[in-house]
Amino acid sequence: MSAIAEKPAAGSGKSSRQLRGWLGRQPAPVRWLVIIAFVAAAYLLPYVGEVPLIGPQIVTTGVDWSTVLFEMSYYVLLALGLNVVVGFAGLLDLGYVGFFAVGAYVTALLTSPDSVLHTQYGWVVAIPAALAVTMLAGVLLGWPTLRLRGDYLAIVTLGFAEIIRIIATSATWARGDRGFSSIPHPPGKTSDGTPIFGVTDAIPYFWLGLTVVIVIVFGVRNLDRSRVGRSWLAIREDEEAAEIMGVRTIKFKLWAFAIGAFIGGLGGVMFAGETGFINSQTFILQFSILVLAGVVMGGSGNIAGAILGGALISYIPNRLRGIQGPFDTDLYEYRFALFGAMIILIMVLRPQGLIPSRRRAMELKDREKEAAPQ
Repeated sequence: MSAIAEKPAAGSGKSSRQLRGWLGRQPAPVRWLVIIAFVAAAYLLPYVGEVPLIGPQIVTTGVDWSTVLFEMSYYVLLALGLNVVVGFAGLLDLGYVGFFAVGAYVTALLTSPDSVLHTQYGWVVAIPAALAVTMLAGVLLGWPTLRLRGDYLAIVTLGFAEIIRIIATSATWARGDRGFSSIPHPPGKTSDGTPIFGVTDAIPYFWLGLTVVIVIVFGVRNLDRSRVGRSWLAIREDEEAAEIMGVRTIKFKLWAFAIGAFIGGLGGVMFAGETGFINSQTFILQFSILVLAGVVMGGSGNIAGAILGGALISYIPNRLRGIQGPFDTDLYEYRFALFGAMIILIMVLRPQGLIPSRRRAMELKDREKEAAPQ
């Protein structure tokens, strides 16, 4: 292992804790109490509408609030996965929706009565197979692109997403627009025999999604602070220098693609289990662009930034539903224009993102100093 990978990255350890603001300067018990309070508040979000004055301004009016929260949970999950590839390893991926689709389709093939396999396994049984296939897809995408960078890598990943879409549209077994129905929901029943994960209440799905997000956050955080994360940092900063110093760039780039694919596939599994139906129109390219915009807007390379960006790209369009603008126009019809304007504004005022990583913010400041006239 190289000196770059062995040496703690800038911003890690005690010095980084001193840079993390008020929370980073507190004793460990205080930090954990604050984290637990935030997590508890997140689990109570379905009931925020009952809070006077504040609640009605937050909840959505044109669509069920619990459903919006679940949608936010898997958008956050996808942003976390894409942040591994783009933010940590510096690999531009425009086809991330392909992994989301692979996870959902494998789940449907193993569980739906419409599947040509006629297996009809339970939702839980399908999870390991779906994640294994998705990780394999990530490795298969990463292997031929190991020597590509920047725009060339983006074009290849874009092609991957289009291949998945074309297969889903034209392959007989994928059923095109007809799709797969009756995909089973997650198991579980109450004491009176009522299914916990039904079709009328999305709150249990949100709690499940939030729990998965928390587990993924801890896993990704540990990876970022490990030898793997330091190797990703070296590759992102200067791949050639990393190779010279002994970093096995091929290995760690494949790690990034596989882990990103794993998280994206998990989002697809959750989506299929909640909706019970998927078809070829569900996984469009715009989805990938939106998730990438969330990562960049929130703060590429920062877990908190990815969480905020993923939540915003889902929440903002849904919040616009049912809101009347000037001349009795429905603002939801202009959601993409408003969202695009917001992204442009953020990128102009805060190019490092809303919650940037310390390292990324320092890089941008250094570049500004270099570009400033002497």
